[in-house]
Amino acid sequence: MTSTQTGVAGRIGDSPVRPDADLKVTGQFAYASDLWHDDMVWGVTLRSPHPHARIRSIDTAAARAVPGVSAVLTADDVPGVNAVGLEHLDTPALATGVVRYEGEPVALVAADHPETARRAAKRIVVDYEVLPAVTDPRRALDDDAPQVHPGGNLVRAMQIRRGDPAPTAPVVVALDFEVGMQDQAFLGPESGLAVPDGDGGVDLFVATQWLHVDQSQICRVLGLPPEQVRLTLAGVGGAFGGREDLSVHVHACLLALRTGKPVKMSYARDESFHGHVHRHPAWLRYEFGAQPDGTLVYGRADILFDGGAYASSTGAVVGNGGTLGMGPYNFPSVHVDARGVYTNNPPCGAMRGFGCVQAAFAHEALMDELADAVGVDRVEIRALNGMREGDHNITGQLIDSAAPVAELVRIVRDMPLPPEREAEADLRDLPGGVANTTHGEGVVRGIGYAVTYKNVGFSEGFDDYSTARVRLELTGGEPVVTVHTAAAEVGQGLITVEQQICRTELGVERVVVHPKDTTVGSGGSTSASRQTYVTGGAVKAACEAVRASVLARVDVPGCRLDGDKIVSAQGEVVASLAEVLGDDAVEETVEWRHRPTRAIDPETGQGDAHVQYAFSAHRAVVDVDVELGLVKVVALDTAQDVGKAINPDAVIGQIQGGSAQGMGLALMEEIVVTDGHVRNPSFTDYLIPTILDMPPMRIAVLEYADPHAPYGVRGVGEPPTISSGPAVAAAIRAATGRPVRRVPVRPEHLCG
Repeated sequence: MTSTQTGVAGRIGDSPVRPDADLKVTGQFAYASDLWHDDMVWGVTLRSPHPHARIRSIDTAAARAVPGVSAVLTADDVPGVNAVGLEHLDTPALATGVVRYEGEPVALVAADHPETARRAAKRIVVDYEVLPAVTDPRRALDDDAPQVHPGGNLVRAMQIRRGDPAPTAPVVVALDFEVGMQDQAFLGPESGLAVPDGDGGVDLFVATQWLHVDQSQICRVLGLPPEQVRLTLAGVGGAFGGREDLSVHVHACLLALRTGKPVKMSYARDESFHGHVHRHPAWLRYEFGAQPDGTLVYGRADILFDGGAYASSTGAVVGNGGTLGMGPYNFPSVHVDARGVYTNNPPCGAMRGFGCVQAAFAHEALMDELADAVGVDRVEIRALNGMREGDHNITGQLIDSAAPVAELVRIVRDMPLPPEREAEADLRDLPGGVANTTHGEGVVRGIGYAVTYKNVGFSEGFDDYSTARVRLELTGGEPVVTVHTAAAEVGQGLITVEQQICRTELGVERVVVHPKDTTVGSGGSTSASRQTYVTGGAVKAACEAVRASVLARVDVPGCRLDGDKIVSAQGEVVASLAEVLGDDAVEETVEWRHRPTRAIDPETGQGDAHVQYAFSAHRAVVDVDVELGLVKVVALDTAQDVGKAINPDAVIGQIQGGSAQGMGLALMEEIVVTDGHVRNPSFTDYLIPTILDMPPMRIAVLEYADPHAPYGVRGVGEPPTISSGPAVAAAIRAATGRPVRRVPVRPEHLCG
């Protein structure tokens, strides 16, 4: 998207109107599914109906004979290396030899109409030999478990050992917890348009989160160099991690190069559920030991993630779940084991919160149990044990900036509570709502708390950087800045942030954001709450380089840019920008990195794994109909340290959206998988919170600047997803007295 708005975007700390706001509200925004080319054909994917099977043969003759069909492709038609993957090249672009999950791509069809392509795909005859499948991750590492991949079913194992190897404590609490498979549930299904260039290369317009990693994977499969595979970001209808892995990308390019025509691919909702990764289901066993006053002595955790059929980002999820899995608390001794395994279930990968969400449900439930066991208030038990600046976390890393755990949880405790439910309550305010299931009989109220923390950026030694190109020139006598990064705008507001930074650093009002593409260096993934930090850092540094180049042309120390003028330190106009630049343009490209992280020790799990941490707390108030098992969230209040609110309104929006996703996992969101088959691949049966489900939210934003980050920023998007769900679960436990050891919470967990 290109933005040329003038005079409205503001500077750091302002809340300007987003340049895409009017277009999205009025339905005029061009999403990837709106892509069109006059000469295009349509591509569709044939997918496996089996969780695990050997492909004996594929007969495509009947499909090729359908009028209007221009190509039918299988793995034999892949010109390069038939392997993709974020961390491991373990995923075939098209299945070869075996399929490992229901929905795995087997063949492709291109035709002059999408319905023609679908009819033709149904005529492809695949002879499968169904194989035994491993669908229970708790059995995946058994000696007799079917092997998903030749190297075995373990993706990654992490162990963290710190302090006394055999600690004891006078108070011990323990529990098991299970977290279901959540979907990112973005509203814009996967879509893209591949256009052959006539010289053997291809241009791909696609909704994604990481243009350059996509490009490298596509090049490998096509057997082409990067200069022949060019990617441009299309309009993205949400992401939340689900667009980090490839979907239509390679398939559309393969078909475009075979047919010589532009190829559009766009998933329907049911195919979208099979066509992207999901949040890892998890099984967690936790034990805390403490002194009689509640001070933690040790913590133990055994965390198991179901990675599904292919690795995706399971290794990194295990890393986050392990290193951050005890929550924002001080433990003199820790013993953590985290594992991710292959199964024949749908592949799982990145989703907002990334390993920390699952762990938070367990460690926050156990903190409540510890509070009750020692007779300490549930807020104060967290304040007592919460991290503070100067503490070390369970990997031994120094927390060298603000860690306001006690302050955050006390802030939400002290917020005004919603009014008590009236005797004759409006049906819309009761569990079940206008379904008229209750008039208040059996409805009880509960209050729950949770506090969590999340790393920002990529970790464990990953070379995490972003590239920005900034150009300053005069157009029609007016100074114009053009900023070009490959960092994907997926709805979080990065376009506006880039404009705000340019205005702040260069004092120029008119800022144009170049379309996001691969003609500039990588911006990294729009994930891990990292773009404002890392791409913001790159844009800031590029602006500083441009400013230095311009001011170097003026032999007066201490000058600054101020719109179309160069002003001295005393406020006097030294020269006009037109006099200094003339017809020249000043352009600088900067590759910017945050301070490095380190791989952790494989034996002890000790090391500086993360660059930064962001903290949040929630208080949930719920009404529960204990006779029907229905839950109404009455309030979901939160406090979060964001370091610096670059765009305060956008920060509030991120906190609200993240809280909705955490609440959704606590109450309703789950992909139900039975024997490897997805039972609810639709928004009819996969439920997400609507505006009627979301309660009022009081939001307190703290700004404790991180001295190591540009403008002091911390990531915002993920922490509210982590602490909101456990607070809702805690409130349900408080209301019902039931343990609630699984999410999403179902009526049968609360009744009977």
